[in-house]
Amino acid sequence: MGPSNGQQPSLDQQENPRPLHGGTPSKRPRSTWTRLAIMFPVLLAVMVVTAPINGAASTSPVTALPVGVGTAVLALCCYVGLVRWSEHRSATELALAEAAPGLGRGALLGFGLFTVTILLITALGGYRVTGWGSFDGLLITLGLMSCVAVVEELLFRGVLFRLLEEKLGTWASIGCSGLVFGVVHVVNPDFTLWGALAIAVEAGFMLGAAYAATRSLWPPIGLHLAWNVSLAGIYGTGVGGTDVGTGSLISGTMSGSDALFGGSSGPEASPLAVLLCSVLTVAFLVLAKRRGRLHRRGEVPTAH
Repeated sequence: MGPSNGQQPSLDQQENPRPLHGGTPSKRPRSTWTRLAIMFPVLLAVMVVTAPINGAASTSPVTALPVGVGTAVLALCCYVGLVRWSEHRSATELALAEAAPGLGRGALLGFGLFTVTILLITALGGYRVTGWGSFDGLLITLGLMSCVAVVEELLFRGVLFRLLEEKLGTWASIGCSGLVFGVVHVVNPDFTLWGALAIAVEAGFMLGAAYAATRSLWPPIGLHLAWNVSLAGIYGTGVGGTDVGTGSLISGTMSGSDALFGGSSGPEASPLAVLLCSVLTVAFLVLAKRRGRLHRRGEVPTAH
């Protein structure tokens, strides 16, 4: 918001807008591009480092779950420290008071969304239950995905979306961060270009919209975690074209039309998943508009 005397924000203020969540900082935050150039590589390094640690711990739920949750907590602390250092504010998008309700609502949405997706695929003959897996397998997958969901949301929504929004506005930021999120999945084994595009639309856009509507990282983290755990830990299908976290409560198999059910990229690449997630994306964007949380290009974001 501009000065109370009606003057336009100075160039310095425009280059260093007040953070979306932190109120008025005691010191001027670093420029948007500087923060992006620092925070994105650091969180990317956290992702690279934690992946093999969690992989090594995935032999048993006794190690997988605490290591997964522990590395997720360390990633959260890293993000909070980066925000405090580079923006001179507390990371209110990770307010502890909002953690339980935010994670809970997100998890319910993520589980419900994928359950509806897999039920539709089952009804069309694309998925079949072959037996029971194990509860241990579910816990191992939960541990692995805890860190994955947290680090990816910090990186793509907490850093990339949030900082790009300061320069590009909400719509362009959702588009850019969502596309980058999809592109990085191309490197996964068995993932196709269509699968990456589907991930960009159904997950990248949806999770960006979830953050825009709530201005909290907890709901997208919960949604992301529950979606991944449902995929690999409950229904026994692949996540993002990989077999990571394939220990599951239910053993199932995918078959039938690749175009309809996702093929080697799994059910995430199914047009059914894209359609359902797009509906939720629109709902989040409508909610964001009603709450006044959609920002135009060049508009200085303000705390809510």
